[in-house]
Amino acid sequence: MKFNEDSRVKIPALLHLLRLGYRYIHISKQDRIEENNIFPAIFIPKIAALNNITEQEAKRVLDEINLELDYEDLGKKFYERLTATSGVKLIDFDHFDNNDFHVTTELSCIAGDEEFRPDITVLINGMPLAFIEVKKPHNKDGVLAERSRINTRFKNNHFRRFVNITQLLVFSNNMEYEDGVVDPIFGAFYGTPAYGEVLFNYFREDADYPVKQALVTISDELENSLLKDNNLSVIKHNPEFITNKDERTPTNRILTSLFSKERLAFVLQFAIAYVEDEVDGKIARQKHIMRYPQIFATKAIESKLEQGQDKGIIWHTQGSGKTALAYYNVKHLTHYYAKKGIIPKFYFIVDRIDLLIQSATEFANRGLKVNLVNSKSEFIQDLQVVGAIHNDSGVPEITVVNIQKFSEDATAFKDISYDIQVQRVFFLDEAHRSYNPKGNFLANLINSDRKAIKIALTGTPLLKEVAKEYDSKLLFGNYIHKYYYNMSIADGYTLRLIREEIEGGFKMQMQDVMDQIKVLKGEISTKEIYKHPKFAEPLLDYICKDLIQFRKTQGDATLGGMVVCDSADQAKELFRLFEERYGKQETDASIVMAAEPVTYYGMHAAPELSAALILHDENDKLTRKELIKAYKKGHVDLLFVYNMLLTGFDAKRLKKLYLARVIQDHNLLQTLTRVNRPYKHYKYGYVVDFADISKAFDRTNRLYFDELQNQLGDEMEMYGNLFKSEAEIKAEIEEIKDVLFHYDTSNMEEFSRQIAQIQDKAELLKLVKALRTAKELKNIIALNGYEALGGVADFDIWNRLLIESQNRLDNINLLESIGKQGESQNLLNTALEDIIFQFVKVDESELVLADEFKDILRKTRESLQVNFDPSDPEFVSLREELERIFKKKNLSEVGQEQLLENKALLERIYDKAKELNRKNSLLQAKYEQDTKYARVHKRLVEKGTLNAKEAQLHRALMQVKGQVDETINNQKNIIDNEAFFQQYLMKVVIDEFKTKEQIPLDFATTQSINQMIMKEYVQQYQQR
Repeated sequence: MKFNEDSRVKIPALLHLLRLGYRYIHISKQDRIEENNIFPAIFIPKIAALNNITEQEAKRVLDEINLELDYEDLGKKFYERLTATSGVKLIDFDHFDNNDFHVTTELSCIAGDEEFRPDITVLINGMPLAFIEVKKPHNKDGVLAERSRINTRFKNNHFRRFVNITQLLVFSNNMEYEDGVVDPIFGAFYGTPAYGEVLFNYFREDADYPVKQALVTISDELENSLLKDNNLSVIKHNPEFITNKDERTPTNRILTSLFSKERLAFVLQFAIAYVEDEVDGKIARQKHIMRYPQIFATKAIESKLEQGQDKGIIWHTQGSGKTALAYYNVKHLTHYYAKKGIIPKFYFIVDRIDLLIQSATEFANRGLKVNLVNSKSEFIQDLQVVGAIHNDSGVPEITVVNIQKFSEDATAFKDISYDIQVQRVFFLDEAHRSYNPKGNFLANLINSDRKAIKIALTGTPLLKEVAKEYDSKLLFGNYIHKYYYNMSIADGYTLRLIREEIEGGFKMQMQDVMDQIKVLKGEISTKEIYKHPKFAEPLLDYICKDLIQFRKTQGDATLGGMVVCDSADQAKELFRLFEERYGKQETDASIVMAAEPVTYYGMHAAPELSAALILHDENDKLTRKELIKAYKKGHVDLLFVYNMLLTGFDAKRLKKLYLARVIQDHNLLQTLTRVNRPYKHYKYGYVVDFADISKAFDRTNRLYFDELQNQLGDEMEMYGNLFKSEAEIKAEIEEIKDVLFHYDTSNMEEFSRQIAQIQDKAELLKLVKALRTAKELKNIIALNGYEALGGVADFDIWNRLLIESQNRLDNINLLESIGKQGESQNLLNTALEDIIFQFVKVDESELVLADEFKDILRKTRESLQVNFDPSDPEFVSLREELERIFKKKNLSEVGQEQLLENKALLERIYDKAKELNRKNSLLQAKYEQDTKYARVHKRLVEKGTLNAKEAQLHRALMQVKGQVDETINNQKNIIDNEAFFQQYLMKVVIDEFKTKEQIPLDFATTQSINQMIMKEYVQQYQQR
């Protein structure tokens, strides 16, 4: 039997693409232009028809494309033609179904003597715009070997045309992801071509924005034809092949996510960007593709705009690409508003000059025309210009402006003498800072154009507990989309952090130094102590030795460090001492950049270090900008900073952060995540903690934990419910009935009319919460095996009432002013965006933040709740172990050490529960997913009274199941007569077990089996 990547992954993937509406081109009919793999017999007539031109004119377009594909521009010219909104259309994006969609396999990419053949090639209008490479599950090296091969091919100039025409790549070995792996190994990934290294991206669906396209059924004839073309007709009836055709396999899921018509149109039109940057005096061009959270954030923005919302927050963790997200939305929203006859004008609002320069550079590198506003008068002029484009070339534009430029005079020009609609869109970067409602800047921003769309971007929303009188949601509305730190780690976009606590000897040495200073100078402020040479010198010595040793240990001298100083004075003192040790540091970046950076240290080398001092009053803006640029490119080893560069500063090589002061709240998280960007093969960023940030870290953890806890559906409440007694559940059910007393619950239509009259959101929330509790209690009753509670309430009716009530609550949310909306969505799957630490120098403990702790809470609870056999002794043991943890400690009020201890306990329980569920799933599959017989099987095996093999037991029970199910189907009321049903069942059991399977039975065992099976059927019948 064929059991390789073709039969297991490729052929099922081809069939899945056919179900998505693609047509298969047989291998023998691959009539294409060998230089670029375009199929002229498809391309020419289709382009002629789409554009109402002759086929001769379409042929000339094809000739032009062939020339453009030879450019060394990574296909930029071709992509511009592909997505052009004027001239000859290569794709009809307005009516995407009008295009021709094909797939084929083993289509050779030939250039001279060089050749490679992608497993699957996807064509639109005859153009090979995507290909898919597959491997069988558990193959050696996962998809790493395939990535290495594709990188080698794409670096080969002979294959330039194929690289330039390809827009989308998928690589899969049909396995689930191994989350948190820096180098993607197992799973299904996507990317876009590069002349160097192709970046692999995870893809995870967002339940709020699902694929809308339904799969079509393909005929046996078409399936047989495809199998025959690939010489694999023999696998048609193999169970493995049938299993792999399932739409839920990892490969088929990502194909649906990316190649369904609506998604593919979006990806091709809006999700690709060319990024140009200067490297060593040469222009380096990269091709980027949207990460999946950026795709769904863009979808969410469009959805909120359609609902009439004009503001909201994108809460995406640091390092997730928020500036890139703004760029992609310039493209998407330009198209969105164009369909409405509206001209959009885009503004990117920052609160610091360095971020203005940085973001302006990123936008320019991506091809936007950037307008920098240098004065309030310039901004006033910009607002009063009606058109969206200020340049002659028609390139999309964005205005980057410091919020301080918003003045009372800066208002949109109202008296427009001709009919034109303009919609301003403000992207507010780092929305957790500088937007105080009591200050002038925010008021001026709002008043500049009250109809403007305001999209706030932040990795750490400002919480009311920090700002006291306001928070991010009050200022900018509810969350439009969220992407938390734990998911970013799982997706490989950010790294975990290791916290290195300073060794006790050094702490004692520092305390001695501080005591000496006090003796000399009396009681002085800690600020004065920390900048004193007696303190600063050993501090600098530790930092320099540590950075050098870190580089030696890692075998990489490109790794950079940054010292966050206690004060500007301390930074200046440390830098002065650094210059005493290593000589005067050059501030002319052109000279600094001229030197070749060291990339490797010998283990016994004593290298020289270089550094730069970055303070707002040190050097001028241009000098600081150039020194920062030199640091990013590896020509400066160490930065000394105080308040600058703690947020919004991205340097991938920065992997060692030295904290010499305590930083509070969201600023702490922002600072720590300076070292979380992926770089080379590194799995962690490192934080050396001189200041002991534990208390500040705990406080910040608590604040963000509470931000999630203050919503409906909290994990702690779920665990409170999980261990309720029967009496407590009965009492809660009575409370729920009391809440429902005034409503007509017997008539859904009447109930709907009654709740439609509720205007008080608190009253509706009370109703929704009661019904959600009912839903949870139903699961808990089943989970704990509380048989006596089976008929105390009609949970199915209550669940339908919950759906209706939630719909009404959603309507009220929509009608409310966005600024007052409360986030009442299900938060069971949310996780707090924070950092994971580990002590490595002293006690080697890991600091756990709420995102990971809540995640393991959720997973543990869900793993227990999905268990279909609450009587299993192993399950009972796990449940009791978990109950002991919760009775011993209030997990919602613990510090980091207890979080760490409890997390380890939860992980152990979760692993055991997951393994139990896995075994249960296997047994359930043996009984055709019938949990009744799986439970009976387990009880009989546990008792050990049957002298039979498990396979024997399975055969007997399956025969019983077949007969009983058929009898019930034919005599629907047989279970109502329990005495008759019991007698009937006894006869079947004896016949199948004793007579056919020759399993020895005594009366007691027979009666026990009979009672087990009957109990299962009766319970199922009563709960139907």
